[in-house]
Amino acid sequence: LAQMVEIERIDLVCEVNNTDHHTLQNSVDRLIVRRGQPFTITLHLRPGTHFQNGDNINFIAQTGPMPSVVAQTKAKFSLSRFISRSSWSATAETSDSTVSLTVCSHPNAPIGVYKLILDQGERIGLGEFVLLFNPWCKQDSVYLASEAEMEEYVLSQDGLIYRGIPKRITVLPWTFGQFEPGILDICLQILDESPNYISDAALDCSERRNPVYVTRVLSAMINSLDDKGVLVGNWSDDHEDGVKPTVWKDSCSILQQWSNDGCRAVRYGQCWVFAAVACTVSRALGIPCRVVTNYGSARDSNGDLVMERFYNEFDENIANDSIWNFHVWVENWMTRPDLALGYEGWQASDPTPQRRSEGVFCCGPAPVRAIKEGELTFKYDIPFVYAEVNADVVEYIKLRDGRVFKMGGSTTEVGKSISTKAVGRDEREDITHNYKYPEGSEEERRVYEKANHHNKLAQAGEEPGFHIKIKVTPDMQIGSDFDVYAELKNNTMVTKSCRVMFYAQAVSYNGKLGETCGLGEFTEMNLAPTEVTLRLEYAEYSKAINQDRMIKLVALLIDAETRDFYRAKKTIILDGPEIIVNILGVPKVGQNLVADLALQNPLPEPLENCVFTIHGANLTDGKPITHEVGTVGPKEFVTAKVQFTPKLPGQRKILIDFASDKLHNVETYENLKQGK
Repeated sequence: LAQMVEIERIDLVCEVNNTDHHTLQNSVDRLIVRRGQPFTITLHLRPGTHFQNGDNINFIAQTGPMPSVVAQTKAKFSLSRFISRSSWSATAETSDSTVSLTVCSHPNAPIGVYKLILDQGERIGLGEFVLLFNPWCKQDSVYLASEAEMEEYVLSQDGLIYRGIPKRITVLPWTFGQFEPGILDICLQILDESPNYISDAALDCSERRNPVYVTRVLSAMINSLDDKGVLVGNWSDDHEDGVKPTVWKDSCSILQQWSNDGCRAVRYGQCWVFAAVACTVSRALGIPCRVVTNYGSARDSNGDLVMERFYNEFDENIANDSIWNFHVWVENWMTRPDLALGYEGWQASDPTPQRRSEGVFCCGPAPVRAIKEGELTFKYDIPFVYAEVNADVVEYIKLRDGRVFKMGGSTTEVGKSISTKAVGRDEREDITHNYKYPEGSEEERRVYEKANHHNKLAQAGEEPGFHIKIKVTPDMQIGSDFDVYAELKNNTMVTKSCRVMFYAQAVSYNGKLGETCGLGEFTEMNLAPTEVTLRLEYAEYSKAINQDRMIKLVALLIDAETRDFYRAKKTIILDGPEIIVNILGVPKVGQNLVADLALQNPLPEPLENCVFTIHGANLTDGKPITHEVGTVGPKEFVTAKVQFTPKLPGQRKILIDFASDKLHNVETYENLKQGK
């Protein structure tokens, strides 16, 4: 009989393995490895014990509550001469009383927490490890060839999210923090709390080998409709029983609150918060991910790819279809063996709950190329995402007497300036060309026909008839009074008598209208080229706007004789004040730094409950540091000094936020590079 191998102790060599597997930022004392890549552990044998290759030595690696060879959640393998890249395998090198055991997982193995067992008839547990997707492995379905892209889309713990409107794109710095302590366990916990796991854990754990499946589960679990998901959505102005969506600046606070509170959904999120948390979880599990913003994002309620929008005279939309000023989702990188070749690469996935897909509030993954090509039958949810970036818009006005008129003038543009952070740079990359062919091109027409879409609106240049256009000046800071202008032109041969309504209304990023904060009515008897002015005063608009600081301007031109309607509209964003930042000290691991902060109150009234908050991955101990500064008078400066200590070397962003009773969502960031 072969002698049993007796082991005195086991060293999982976590620091070396985790460095090789790009998981060292996660932990130095826990083994976290990636699929299809070898790792080596050291077995220290008891004196007198020998380890001989082939001596009845077998290994088992298993995951989930019901490990099964058939389901690929259990692998049995013995020692071989070489490591295989297409199956579980192991090799051993012995010297005196130690054995270096090298193990390599199947590149398509399910991700999750594994037990590694030595089986010699009697089973000995060698330890636990976490197995993640591997973008560095060519055989893995999430393989990414570019080192710079892996650095950005897998390893980077901070980033920029784009909001606002195409002509005034604003930047929100965000800490993803996927390697912060405890976050990986919470990400795995999200998978274990999904209805799929609860109804059939064995099948769910088996399916975790497929990033398409995992991405779809995350799309459902980041929102809390149907399940014990992470976030509750709230697009109202009432957030008293939770946190305003605009207050969040990092994913870890949300994930930790969800986990610590017994998987009770965190209140509240809106689209960029859902997307940012999905990005954190995707990167933590090893799926390359980026946050994407679509401007003029259509929500097609009946699936006909046409947005029929009915308004009353005060521009209130009285249809179910809506267009958001911007909408944010994520893209994940993976192959699509379930589809035709050519649809691998970036897949759009939207965790914001908008509609059911296969009975569940989730959306995607939808191949971005299929959206561009109008392949509406491919999985998953392509018609919905296609409409978000392509829907045609026909607008009508419904008068109080019930009569309906088709609107002349400007048409709403859908799917503009689709944006994501550039690789390795704090700049915006425009990726609209990934989603659609250039407007008016031959390919675009071909795609519309394929998508059964025959009603592309004409977007002509200067034409005969009436024209109305809104103009604004660049300096529109919150706290100031300023003018906006409607320019009117009569390109007909006839003298016209017209009525002009020009008004301003608060609006949220998702298109929801608030109170009116400016109104002018004018009668023009002979419409030569002319300009009408509307004064927006802080005393009025301050009572109407919300934290988005957006105002919608609408000018309605009515031909008194024909009752034809022409409309122009423009959404403006009021500039907030600038935070002035000065970092004092030399950025080194373990050495205190001070963020010296200053901001001028732009309002003609005091700000109460002023707070600066700073945070950054490996800079602020996994949680924001707050500094209360009380009250600051009109036009006065507020200053603060906030101390923090870098924990790991490398490039990081320190995010700075200012909030008060009347002014919040003021943020900036500084890049720091820590030495050892």
